Amino acid sequence: MADGPTDPPGDDEPGEEINPFASFPMFGDIARALQGQGPLNWDAARQFAMLGATQGQPESNVDPAVRIAYIDLARIAGMHVNDVTGTDTTFPEPRIVTRGQWASETLDAYRPLFTDMATSLGQHDDLEAADDEAADPMMQMMSGLSRMMAPAMMGMSVGSMVGALSQRVFGLHDLPIPRGKPEVVLVGRTIDEFAADWDIPLDQMRLWVLAHELSGYRVFSLPHISETLAALVRRHVSGFRPDPSAIADKLGNVDPLSGSSDPMEALQQAFSDPEVLLGAVRSPEQIEMQPRLDAAVAAVVGYTDWVVDAVAARVVGGEALRIAEAVRRRRVESTPDDVFVEKLLGIRVGEDQVLRGKSFVQGVVDRVGEVGLTELLDRPESMPTPSEIDAPGLWIARLGDS
Repeated sequence: MADGPTDPPGDDEPGEEINPFASFPMFGDIARALQGQGPLNWDAARQFAMLGATQGQPESNVDPAVRIAYIDLARIAGMHVNDVTGTDTTFPEPRIVTRGQWASETLDAYRPLFTDMATSLGQHDDLEAADDEAADPMMQMMSGLSRMMAPAMMGMSVGSMVGALSQRVFGLHDLPIPRGKPEVVLVGRTIDEFAADWDIPLDQMRLWVLAHELSGYRVFSLPHISETLAALVRRHVSGFRPDPSAIADKLGNVDPLSGSSDPMEALQQAFSDPEVLLGAVRSPEQIEMQPRLDAAVAAVVGYTDWVVDAVAARVVGGEALRIAEAVRRRRVESTPDDVFVEKLLGIRVGEDQVLRGKSFVQGVVDRVGEVGLTELLDRPESMPTPSEIDAPGLWIARLGDS
């Protein structure tokens, strides 16, 4: 009988799982330290999120004068958002947070979502895996490595993603995923730095972002929209089906002796893809429902941008087009973290999606006007289907008959 997880592989009895770190006690200790919190290690997630958000530096509290300035500007932006949408929404006062606060609150808000994702990534068919591992010792070792490290690596990956996003987002609605409680939350430092980088007057940049966040608040305050989109995202993250051979296949393609490449660098690159590292593959269920998720995201982003364009033309004036173009350029500059969001959460917010959504909204407005758009949007079952997002007349006809 093996004495423990650090016994050499050859001493294990038949049927016992090989410990892939048996010959490397240091890595085994790290793996054990990062396990024990279920399918996702939240300590690792929080540490990596805060490290990415703060870059390891202390953060100053938000200046009270900045909070007051945003509250005053929010009254102006809110009045125009209501006028454009034909509603009388009561908007809460905006909260101005640091990047670290945004990262911490995002992890908490999306904890059920990330847990579902980690659980789906950790599933495996025990019988099939046992047959494969019995036939292939390498497969057994890689499967053991995957199961041992998945919670830790998932925590580090999710935390790194959230930390990196906190460096770029203006508020809650850059990423169109509903939270449990609709709020207006802004990352003041990021907004101010963006304005400085593009030489945009600060109050005008703040008004533009407020118009965007208040528009997002308006959309996600409609339960039938927020609940539908949240359900689609949760279906996507719960739909991964792990491939136990993914790591072995990836490592099998690594030739440490080829050329002059560094063997350790080659291995690091092999593990750099989160899908391969976690053994994740897209399932038929995910592929089947992706068009619905794309249509929902396009509708939400398109409506929000349409409202922002209308409001910005009023309150920002000549700078509105320059701000919109600067934000558009930032969107199309895809980063590894954007790719991670797209792969794991199914949220695609590229330029094609934005244009698709704005074309849909404009098509509705051209047919029924701004008031008609709002009336249709407020109805239950108003989330457009994949066919309707490209043919707004079909959407109008369906809701008009209900």
